Amino acid sequence: MKDHDIGDETRVVEAGRRKEWTGGIVNTPVWRASTILYDSVADLRAAAGRDTHHRLFYGRRGTPTQWSLADALTDLEPGAEGTFLYPSGVAAVAAALLSVLSPGDELLLVDSAYDPTRSMANGLLKRLGITTRFYDPLIGADIADLIGDRTKAIFLESPGSLTFEVQDVPAIVAAAKARGIATILDNTWATPLNFRAIGLGVDLSVLACTKYIVGHSDVMLGSVTAAPGRFAKLRETSFQLGQVASPDDCWLASRGLRTLAVRLKQHESSALKIARWLETRPEVDRVLHPAHPACPGHALFVRDFAGSTGLFSFVLNGGDEASRAALIDGLDHFGIGYSWGGFESLALPVDPQRYRTATTPDFAGPMVRLQIGLEDPDDLIADLARGLDHFAAAL
Repeated sequence: MKDHDIGDETRVVEAGRRKEWTGGIVNTPVWRASTILYDSVADLRAAAGRDTHHRLFYGRRGTPTQWSLADALTDLEPGAEGTFLYPSGVAAVAAALLSVLSPGDELLLVDSAYDPTRSMANGLLKRLGITTRFYDPLIGADIADLIGDRTKAIFLESPGSLTFEVQDVPAIVAAAKARGIATILDNTWATPLNFRAIGLGVDLSVLACTKYIVGHSDVMLGSVTAAPGRFAKLRETSFQLGQVASPDDCWLASRGLRTLAVRLKQHESSALKIARWLETRPEVDRVLHPAHPACPGHALFVRDFAGSTGLFSFVLNGGDEASRAALIDGLDHFGIGYSWGGFESLALPVDPQRYRTATTPDFAGPMVRLQIGLEDPDDLIADLARGLDHFAAAL
């Protein structure tokens, strides 16, 4: 798309719907393919010698179904060069890291990162001879003091998983660019609608599309959107890893994308209402929501974000594993399960202190993470009130 001044609601409806891909209908059809047939040996030879970007070559290189979604996600990040799709968010993280790191390199990884990202650093990357140092999510420009001769990439996640610290992304990006170091941001919580990662200088923006892009809890999918100069290496690495996303999953993600803007507004509105209510409850010690002043990095959220979404945590005022379980088990409208970003609400016990190494969270009691879905927020508040009564009774 040529017009980058249009609204987000228009952008998510129109992005990626090229006429040559849709064939004159509203949605791009599902192109399922492994083998692509050629008219002659000469055509086959010619195809092998040219760039296969947006050209049918072999099923693993994609079809219009995948290209349409990738193009749409690129369009959500004005200034980006391109997007590659993956069968999961974790696969997207892996490809992003391996596209900028080699044996002997060092990665700086935020201490509040998603646990599978930490596991990848401590497992796969370590086996490949890549070392990792974890850093305080609130370090900001002082990250320059951690950069060494072997540091080749900085991984950010803002806000952070479970504890929702907001990072000073522009300051960290500036420190990285001054030393020629790549930056990778897990932007799943905000999505490009609420945080323009590429526009703020991030090199590779990762989404677990499983969450808000798909929006219906029925597809595993990931993406990496690259800044100019970063896409070719990302694409080459991903091809060598054999990464490909199912066209059926991509079609479902494209369908989910069309309602992303309106869904996010409802997630945001309901989550803020519930977070404010939780702050009034004596059973709750603290609410960790980036849009609330008590959340670490809130001033950065106000400065850099266009809005919030439906995922946040709260800390209980005392209690233990049993009383927390009584709260969650007593809920009717909240499911108990991993992931988030779908239409249904979820509640999950979380224990960030088990994973953190560079910083030590100090909370008054156990934590609960909430995914606020698209239900009536008053119904969810009434449900949480019952759950908190169960918690109090179990103390």
